[in-house]
Amino acid sequence: MSTDALTRPTYGNWRRPRRPGLGPLGLLGTVVAFGGLLVALLASLVSLAAAVVVLIPVGLFLAPLALRTVDGRNVYQVIAVRIGWFKRKANGSHTYVSGPLSKRPGGRYQPPGLLARTKMYEGRDAYNRAFGVLHHPGRNLYTVVLACEPDGGSLVDPEQVDIWVASWGDWLARLSHEPGLRGAQVVVETAPDTGTRLAAEVLPRISPDAPAAARAVMEEVVARYPSASSEMHTYIALTYGPTGGPKRDTEDVVTDLSMRLPGLLSGLVAAGGGSAYPLSADRLAEIVRVAYDPAIAPDVLSARAEHSTTGLEWADAGPAAAVESVQSYKHDSGVSRTWMLTLAPRGTVRSSVLRGLLEPAAGTRRKRVSLVYRPIDPATSARIVESDRRAAHFMAGSKRGLVQARASSEMQAAEQTAAEEAAGAGLVEFSLMVTVTVDSEEQLPDAGITVRNLQAASRILMRPADRMQASAFTCTLPVGLLPWEHTLVPYQIREAL
Repeated sequence: MSTDALTRPTYGNWRRPRRPGLGPLGLLGTVVAFGGLLVALLASLVSLAAAVVVLIPVGLFLAPLALRTVDGRNVYQVIAVRIGWFKRKANGSHTYVSGPLSKRPGGRYQPPGLLARTKMYEGRDAYNRAFGVLHHPGRNLYTVVLACEPDGGSLVDPEQVDIWVASWGDWLARLSHEPGLRGAQVVVETAPDTGTRLAAEVLPRISPDAPAAARAVMEEVVARYPSASSEMHTYIALTYGPTGGPKRDTEDVVTDLSMRLPGLLSGLVAAGGGSAYPLSADRLAEIVRVAYDPAIAPDVLSARAEHSTTGLEWADAGPAAAVESVQSYKHDSGVSRTWMLTLAPRGTVRSSVLRGLLEPAAGTRRKRVSLVYRPIDPATSARIVESDRRAAHFMAGSKRGLVQARASSEMQAAEQTAAEEAAGAGLVEFSLMVTVTVDSEEQLPDAGITVRNLQAASRILMRPADRMQASAFTCTLPVGLLPWEHTLVPYQIREAL
């Protein structure tokens, strides 16, 4: 066995954000618990019955906070999701109809849900390439989407893969220094090859004077090759918000983003992204249109191959009709289901841990894997790292037996994180979502089995986004939607709970 296989680097050391408060109660539960005890002690000076009257409602309030599901949600969060679903179903907002026969002004096919109020703008970067900027007016956020063609890890030396991973980590660390950056999203989309691009490249080049046998071979290749191949696309969406200075108009924001794009693209190329370029407004509209209606993918590719553009506008990128149910989301010619990450791979992993999840899945029309990142600024990163370090030392010194061994491992991980952060590494919160689209509801159980097998091979745990399939589907599109920015309760308060 070669020494290279023995010294191949491993990765890991990611940890869940530590919640403030006592155990599973969180900050709010801890405050209520101590407040209730204090009031009960004061009430006990009057009578024991008064103290019991105080403790009973406090206990009833804290019990749902202490009971948590496998994925870490408490009872209140589960109930809130169900109430939201019943409310949407009661007022009919779980269905969507657009187009000339709908009640919407203009009769256009505006994307639904979280994208209903978005607007598309276009600018030019330093190389005079067009790029689309998606504006979310509700949160005053701007999203620019980049596309790249990764080189892949086949027949690549482990040393080169290690360099790519290090460069990707450096690129993520640089995002924490980007002024106004709220989050980043990496979407890897796979689908069966339609054969349109191959036919457009090969058939026009066949000479009329070619031998019949040669023509037959080339035509057979064009007809049969797509059935055993697939297409893969990688997109990176960067979402920016207000920087705290004077309020700027859209034109100033687009100009600012045009100056940042060259540096961001060069970092992607160094991280193994291959050819990286910004997406124009019509290309972004095409991606969303095909996601809602997978059956038109060959038509979109044919129109682009023939005319180099489809001319599709953002206001026509949505579906004609969509219906959300508890476990699925029906839209035009497809039915989708989305899963969300609940547990990252435990222990150390290789750089290829997610390869099976990212590769095309048989029996699916389209599959999207969305990695969502929230870079943390250096000052906050140092404070979080030091807080985790102190908590790990306290736990390691206050436990005994087997628990102490686990606490000691936590302390080593915290020390490593602190050392890497002090050396210049960035701290990033991340999550993962997977959307699978099939042709009919009867194929969803098979798609669920496929996803379960893929997540087992990747050593992750996921759960279906039941009762919020429409929002989850939209969050896996490469449009820069950050889930924590579109909640009624700000994520800073949700983390404290």
